[in-house]
Amino acid sequence: MKQATNLLTSETSPYLLQHADNPVHWHPWNQQALDLAKQQNKPILLSIGYSACHWCHVMAHESFEDEDTAAIMNQHFINIKVDREERPDLDKIYQSAHSLLTSRPGGWPLTMFLSPDNQMPFFAGTYFPDQARHNMPSFKELMFHIKDIFQHKQNDIKQQDSSLQQMLMQISQHTKDSDTAITLLPLDIARRQIESSYDEEFGGFSSTPKFPHPAIIDFLLQRWAFMQNPPQDDNHALQMSDFSLQKMAQGGLFDHIGGGFCRYSTDAQWMIPHFEKMLYDNASLLNTFSHIYQITKKTLFKRAVQLTAEWVIREMQSPDGGYYCAQDADSEGMEGKFYIWQQDEIKNLLGDDYALIAHCFAFDQKENFEELWYPHMHYSLEQLCQTFNMSENTLLEKITKAQTILFSAREQRIKPGLDDKILCSWNALMINGMVNAGRNLKQQRYTQSAKKSLDFIYQNLWQQQRLLATYKDGTAHLNAYLDDYAYLLQALLTYLQSEWRQEYYQWAQQIADTLLEFFEDKNAGGFYFTSHDHENLIQRSKSFTDEAMPAGNGIAAQALQLLGLLCGDTRYLQAAENTIKAGQTHIQNQAISHCSLLQAQQELLQPPSIIILRGDKKHIPIWHDIAQQHFSASLYCFALSDEQALDENFSAKKSIGNICAYICTGMSCAEPITDINHYKIEIQKRVAQYAGH
Repeated sequence: MKQATNLLTSETSPYLLQHADNPVHWHPWNQQALDLAKQQNKPILLSIGYSACHWCHVMAHESFEDEDTAAIMNQHFINIKVDREERPDLDKIYQSAHSLLTSRPGGWPLTMFLSPDNQMPFFAGTYFPDQARHNMPSFKELMFHIKDIFQHKQNDIKQQDSSLQQMLMQISQHTKDSDTAITLLPLDIARRQIESSYDEEFGGFSSTPKFPHPAIIDFLLQRWAFMQNPPQDDNHALQMSDFSLQKMAQGGLFDHIGGGFCRYSTDAQWMIPHFEKMLYDNASLLNTFSHIYQITKKTLFKRAVQLTAEWVIREMQSPDGGYYCAQDADSEGMEGKFYIWQQDEIKNLLGDDYALIAHCFAFDQKENFEELWYPHMHYSLEQLCQTFNMSENTLLEKITKAQTILFSAREQRIKPGLDDKILCSWNALMINGMVNAGRNLKQQRYTQSAKKSLDFIYQNLWQQQRLLATYKDGTAHLNAYLDDYAYLLQALLTYLQSEWRQEYYQWAQQIADTLLEFFEDKNAGGFYFTSHDHENLIQRSKSFTDEAMPAGNGIAAQALQLLGLLCGDTRYLQAAENTIKAGQTHIQNQAISHCSLLQAQQELLQPPSIIILRGDKKHIPIWHDIAQQHFSASLYCFALSDEQALDENFSAKKSIGNICAYICTGMSCAEPITDINHYKIEIQKRVAQYAGH
């Protein structure tokens, strides 16, 4: 059979389209490619990456664009390209396999060689150079070595395949323990593990490369809020969160000129990032920074939220409403080139304000990136005010003026590439972040941005009571994953706390029903990453661990608990409890990696308070604001005006007079409150119950 040529031209993924002109005979992952490997008895060379990945670009330029390298690939392998963002199911499986085969963490580009008959990997790696260096073989040498192994060591490959299959099955197996005791102990263990990993000098919870870990900080804020009175107060949980977020917002992880956060810092000081900007990172950080601002009211945090939200609306939201995926780290073939400055350029642009702004963003210190300057705040706003003897408002006016000038100049440069596909799960995370930013900063513009994305998902990715995972250029496709459903359910419940829309409430129930029908493990509890009718792969994963994004099982448990309490459907509550039980063994192994699930566990053990406001449109906003002005880990408020058509669950909670409040804890509701002073007292009681002040 004649070998096919490059078949990526009709794909929707920008990452795959980046390789559509390669001399490599690339296939997308599909049955035709897998069948071809079997028919020709050639091993599969599987390459997984994403469009904003720097080392993916490097390997592409060095190897996949090279005619000689491509000739070897085409002669001896069936070559399959996968966008890890469109196919996280494949990425999860083969990253796990890489770790098992190499005893090292994976990454991107992920380079795997698979047996043609069963897609089991027999060799694993990540980036390989075009020439042998740094104790790595050249990619060409590696391929000839793999060819020889495949031809002459089939028995060894089959034995390894069998062992690997067993290990993957063990990872996926979960047994239900109906006697599992769910206690607060794992939360205490996680709290101690977080403390031991905390960087007291620069903030954060890891060494270099330093990731922001918003799930850990969200857990700490919940932990702080749940501790009631001395001696139980956990003020250090708040201090660790505050200091870590302060260092991120001052450092180079944050783009001080255009807004938004980069993926991680290459150093312990948060100074120089890996310059790609991912939607999911910014979604989670927007949410976390909104909460820390609500608690502290610090200007630094407000500025981070504002600039990030404006960056999202300006650069990451499509005209149709969906949010794009990512901005590349590279421009003009160099990582970070778009973001760095020469001193003379800044002096000419800023004129008399140069000295102040240079001191603010460390342009007056030694260059910090490729003999040029990348902005970071070496001093706090308070220190800058003291140094220049000016008020914070005056300082911020000057910073904003300079930022506008520098931003306009930077806009004239060649921009990094944009991955403009729209992923359901990442959009849902950003909806959640934007709604919380809008509510806490009282910016309806952010809430409206979130609504546009919700409506986009409903119109384009919600078909026949099922979600699709990805959209680009008018095409929506790929069976959605657990994260799509869990994150979207959470996003809808967050939105409903800002503005009640009956159609969104009904949609949330439909999503929850689909989640239970197509993803739930009825025997062992929890949810599989792929649906029951998904393509058969070498492993069906079920993870409870937070990674770059929060664990789908953790978010599903949180959202199902809240929805179950809101609508009174015990199916949702039972599914959430079963998920928490199923995750107990994993939590015991490494509690710090399961913060999302632990947040659900906290609310299972200490049920939240839910406020249902009923009344006319004139009075509802006042009472709504009273409930939402304080940060509280487990106080939710939904405002339903008399003008809205409601289902029977809420129609029973009728308005009394102009307005009233029904306050429920768990499944128990108190008598409705009609007096605003009584209402304020009850709110304060619950804030004190759930807040450590």
